[in-house]
Order: sequence, then C-alpha cells, then structure tokens
Amino acid sequence: MDQVLLLDAAPGELLDRELERLVGHGLAVTLNLRRVEDRVGVADRWAGRVEFTDVDLFDEAALIEEVVRGGRGYHALKSRAGAPLRAALLAAGTDRALAHRLRVIGRAGAGTDHVDLAAAARHGVAVTHTPGSNANAVAEFALAQLLALTRNLAPYNEAAHQGRWSTPRAPAIELSELTLGIVGLGRIGLALAERATALGMTVQGYARRPTYAPVPRVASLDTLLATSDVVSLHLPLTPETTGLIGRAELARMRPGSILLNTSRGGLVDEQALADALRDPARPPAAAAFDTFAHEHAAFASPLFGLPNALLTPHVAGMTRTAMAEAALRCADHIAALLAGRPDGIPVVA
Repeated sequence: MDQVLLLDAAPGELLDRELERLVGHGLAVTLNLRRVEDRVGVADRWAGRVEFTDVDLFDEAALIEEVVRGGRGYHALKSRAGAPLRAALLAAGTDRALAHRLRVIGRAGAGTDHVDLAAAARHGVAVTHTPGSNANAVAEFALAQLLALTRNLAPYNEAAHQGRWSTPRAPAIELSELTLGIVGLGRIGLALAERATALGMTVQGYARRPTYAPVPRVASLDTLLATSDVVSLHLPLTPETTGLIGRAELARMRPGSILLNTSRGGLVDEQALADALRDPARPPAAAAFDTFAHEHAAFASPLFGLPNALLTPHVAGMTRTAMAEAALRCADHIAALLAGRPDGIPVVA
C-alpha cells in the first residue's frame, strides 16, 4: 500500500473530506498534527484508519528525520502552506535504503516555488499541483484589497472604533475611473479581469508569453506600469520573475497609483517599495500585499508600519470552495501518479 505523509491538511471540516478522499484511494496516510486545531477530536475520529505524527514543517532537520524514520519512508508528500522541500529532504526521501522511496510531491495550490524542482527531477520525484483551484478566490481578494485602499476603509474603521467621526479629506475615486493593469494573464489574472471589467474598470494586461487572452494587451511591462492606475501581480516566482518590480519599475508607475500583490513576495523588492511609499513625491501612493519574501515563522518586511501599505498573511486563496477544490484535486493527483496513471495530471517541470 502506498504511503502518504500529509504534511498540512486542509483546515476545519475540510480535513475530514481530504482524509476520506486519500483513504478512499487506498492510500496509507500519516497525518501531521502540528497545524491541526482539534488534535484530540481528529485523533479520536481517525484512530485505526490513519497514523499520526507531529513535526514542524519549517524545521528541515526534523522533517527529514520524520521522512526517514525507522527506514520506512513515504511514497508521497502532500503540502499546502508552502513548507520548503529542498534538496536535502529530496535526497533523504529517495534513499534506496528506505522501504518506501519518495516518488510524488503534491501541492494543494498553484505555486511550487517551495519545492526544489531541479532536485526533484534529479531524484525522479514528480511534483503535481492544482492550478486554477483558487483563481476566483484570489481574484475576489485582489478586488477587496483595491476597494479597501481606494475607499480608505482601514483608517475609517480605526477612527470609528476610537469614537472619532472621520470625514474624507477629498472625495474617493470610483473603480470605473481607474485603469487596471494585470501582470500575468493566467487563470487568476483572467478571473480578475472579468470581475474588474464588470465593475466598469478599464483593463489591460501584460504577459511574458504570447497566449490568447480576451484582455487588451500592452507590449511591455514598462508600458503597463506607466499607463495603469492600479497594477496587480499574478505571476509564479521563478528565476526570471524574482525581483521583477524594483526601484526602476516603481519609478515608472503613475503618481498616485496602487500596487497589489497576491502572487509571490519575491516578485517585488519590498525595501524599494517601502522607500517609495514613504516619499509622497514618488509613485506608487499605496500598496496591498498578501505575500512576502519572508513568511510564517520568518515573517518580516520593510513594509511593516506603513499606513499606506495594507498587509495580510497570505490568505487570498483561503476560501472554503478554493481550499476544498485544491485538497481533493491534489489527493486525486497523488493517487493517480502513484498508480502509474499520469495522463491529464499536471506535473511541474
């Protein structure tokens, strides 16, 4: 029976659905309880059907120790929160001395930058993910970021809680007055374009690769930055996109513009952005970030404390629908790959 280590299960009631799907595929599951809220309840409900462990996903040495514990090993690892799965772990998990060598890594979500893909390829480990599973959720969140900034919701909320009747210094801008520039026209970018268009925004996009998309396109990133009131990033983090938005790119943005990032923190030079946000003479005027270069236990950013920076802890894709879709699809992908049925299963090169 194929052995699967569920590094971080879907939260709440979705956990049971995910376990049912994995067990239903005939997989032997070990559930990591470290991030499970109701540990006692889950352990009681699933005793005898799954095994349990408790390991810190961001402690590489501890995670490697779990993967090779007792010389058993696992055929597959499933992740959700982006715990780093690097070369040392992949080498340990595919050691020929293990009873069960690692063959598959499943990611419940689109991004796979937490996996050392080159090492996975060297060791013959297939990496699958669930592109598009959270497209609607992230698109909605980007609009929520934009509305919160353009309508000044956070300062009004804070003033009201302090008993102050705060009135606007100037009238707010309606979305229909703004041009939205979308960097990356994949599933999320297109979902955002559809919703923004319905709200009356002028939408334009830029993509590095020439693919069909029902969105007016500009020829270069520079052009998009210079002609958009709002710029929203929707790209994977790769060597080519790391640091895509730096000091020069920020300087090309329109005065008073807004930068949204629900993609990956490494796309933007956060120090350069923080410096720009502190200087009223430089664009952009505000930013909303849901992803950062350093997250989880290492969470830190030069954007901390800036009143014109709206910061959230990587929650854009965390809706019930999106998380259920990602978890169940990931379980199906893992089972299919372990069974030698790769047709139609997305595998990251």
